[in-house]
Amino acid sequence: MNLSQMLSLNAKLYPEKTALIERGPEKGSRVTLTWREFDERVSKVASALRERGVKKGDRVMVWMYNSINWLEAYLGILRSGALAVPLNHRFTTREFKYCLHTAKPRLIFMEREFLSRVESLFEEVTPPQVILKGNEPTPGWTSFEHFVSAASVEENYPKINEEEPCSLYFTSGTTGAPKPIVLTHKNLTFAAHTGCHHGLRRKGDVFVILKPLYHTGDKIHWLSSLLLGETAVIQRGKITPRIIFEVMTEEKGTVAMLLVPWIQDTLMALERGELRKEDYDLSSWRLVLFGAQPVPTHLILRWEREFPQMDYAINYGLTEASGPGCLYLTKKDRKKLGSLGKPGYGWEVAIVDEEGKPLPEGMIGEIAVKGMGVMKGYFQNEEETRKVLKDGWLLTGDIGRRDEEGFVWLVDRKKDVIIYGGENIYPREIEEFIREHPWVYDVGVIGAKDGRLGEVAVAIVQLKEAYQREPQAEEEIRRHCEILPRYKRPEKIFFDCVPRNATGKIEKEKLREKYGRKGMVTFS
Repeated sequence: MNLSQMLSLNAKLYPEKTALIERGPEKGSRVTLTWREFDERVSKVASALRERGVKKGDRVMVWMYNSINWLEAYLGILRSGALAVPLNHRFTTREFKYCLHTAKPRLIFMEREFLSRVESLFEEVTPPQVILKGNEPTPGWTSFEHFVSAASVEENYPKINEEEPCSLYFTSGTTGAPKPIVLTHKNLTFAAHTGCHHGLRRKGDVFVILKPLYHTGDKIHWLSSLLLGETAVIQRGKITPRIIFEVMTEEKGTVAMLLVPWIQDTLMALERGELRKEDYDLSSWRLVLFGAQPVPTHLILRWEREFPQMDYAINYGLTEASGPGCLYLTKKDRKKLGSLGKPGYGWEVAIVDEEGKPLPEGMIGEIAVKGMGVMKGYFQNEEETRKVLKDGWLLTGDIGRRDEEGFVWLVDRKKDVIIYGGENIYPREIEEFIREHPWVYDVGVIGAKDGRLGEVAVAIVQLKEAYQREPQAEEEIRRHCEILPRYKRPEKIFFDCVPRNATGKIEKEKLREKYGRKGMVTFS
């Protein structure tokens, strides 16, 4: 059963049950949709696409903020037989142009405010059809509501084979140009089941969507709501600790996925008394999902102290594997905090050497995964696909090891490893250590070229607001690092904001561009 069929089944089983709730940033802004209404509008989107000439296999972009319209567009595209291409709403004109030329979409669902980024681009190239979110008329453009309301509903949509592509996802591009990844209907159906099996999801859940839907993370977790026929809440606007507590209280949310910055900000707000648990009813909130990036152990322990009754699950995955779920760790395995956990439902995991051969327990190598969530490949790029897909195994680009109990521990990204005089330095280890200092809000560690040793570690430290004017900050951080082996201590320390993308990952490429050369050490 594919996602479109799941939706139709829910419309038959629970026609008047609330499927989606959309909350705006303004107090009291709230829209709801039943499963019957959701299914009808998705059919209208699919029909409207076909009336506009969109055929099976065509690409259709979704470039909008989180909203009910986003999910209507996404599932409507799938029902029409086309490929949905979700785009990062932070993309600049240059990045959008790259995606446009790569995917060659027949049509784009776009946020109205994004027009200013691309109108000049549309003067250079023949633009695809553009549908603007909302119902306000804009000269020369079609609104989403007009697009939907003007469509008739077909009885028969294209037959879909589960092995056929359904989505084209662009990676976050933290190390270069985003790569277009082809996922199939089977990939996403499997992901929905994975979330239910080890995401601790159950009937009666109310999943609160906080992260961007263009990312596989929250959308894959929402697919579990689709599979179970349960309600989901879309919170629009800037996410703050207060907003998180408000939506969980007012909508009686049971499950939410949090990024590291949100965890940090919430804990700090509670610590400073800016946020009080007593002012909210969080009794329904039973499960928090951690993922999208490694979560420091000390943050999880602090969260556990604040919310002792709340369960948690830590998920590891990547877009090439349909998102989270390859490895997972739950509260019952808290003695293994710091690890990625064990293989998820339907997944195999191996640690392999440079030739792809499995390594024994304790040895460090590349993490490889195998399962029904593995992508079909990179879009129109067989060469790159062959580099990462080997006999059904996906090479993740992450370095790790497996312990004697089968838990996998992440060491670092393969491309981030710093080679210091022949020794491997894993930036993540240094980041985790520096992050433990009470003055530190965030930190990123990169390698900088060194004339004698090859590379040395450079730390970019973001201090908590209360310590940003502290004159002894560098001395304090260096003193903290003295416990590290000499070769792992940062050669240089810079103080700045640590850039993270919308999914919470540190944008190492930006740090290298800004601080890689500044960190260079040369010898005559």
